[in-house]
Amino acid sequence: MPLTYSNYLKLNELLGLQVPLSQGPEHDELLFIVIHQVYELWFKQILHEADYLVNLLGENDTPRVQHTLTRILKILKVQVAQLDILETMTPLEFLSFRKRLESASGFQSFQFRELEFVLGRKSQGFVEHFSQGTHAHRRLQERYGQPCLWDAFLNYIVTNGYPIPADALTRDVTQPPVADPAVQRVLIDIYRNDAHLVQVCELLVDLDEGLQEWRYRHVKMVERTIGNKMGTGGSSGVGYLSGTLFQPIFPDLWAIRMAL
Repeated sequence: MPLTYSNYLKLNELLGLQVPLSQGPEHDELLFIVIHQVYELWFKQILHEADYLVNLLGENDTPRVQHTLTRILKILKVQVAQLDILETMTPLEFLSFRKRLESASGFQSFQFRELEFVLGRKSQGFVEHFSQGTHAHRRLQERYGQPCLWDAFLNYIVTNGYPIPADALTRDVTQPPVADPAVQRVLIDIYRNDAHLVQVCELLVDLDEGLQEWRYRHVKMVERTIGNKMGTGGSSGVGYLSGTLFQPIFPDLWAIRMAL
């Protein structure tokens, strides 16, 4: 069979994956499914790009580091824009099929948890949320023990001749990065003297801000749709999501602003 657009993209299989559970089905359930499936595809792509980015940092390939970070930022912008589409669904339209979701919840997106781990926001509790032996548990456990993007960035700085303290380079990678005054002093030196590395630093700040923007818009979308009701799957809904706001993934890059 010759290669076609349809069989290259496996369109028959892809377009058969949107299966509403409501009777009728309810008109808006298809939109809900499509939006969340597309999110998972974008998460897959960001993970693909993030792994590539870590390799590029290790190779000290600054032009491609910048290019890849820019691509990730563009994807995050698309993900934020998708919330505009989801917000066209009114609370009553969502309630028309919400009970069909039963215990299913966005909290169970293992790819989003994997992305958080890559960016340094790790918790063994998130690993154990998924049953041992499952694909999700295996992937998260592997990511949990790996250095995160910040670790790769610190080693990249060392490669470029800056003296990152040894304890920052040998930190416990299962823990989130925390603000380190010694690292901040090096970053301040970079901002004052190294325009090329500053561009990478600022792209990381953009990434941090982009993720926070997505979190904020997600919280407001949920609040707009269900208010303070408990989320599907038993989560606290808006209460849980609000607690994730304004937690920087690269705290040192924010802490230095006052000293510049």
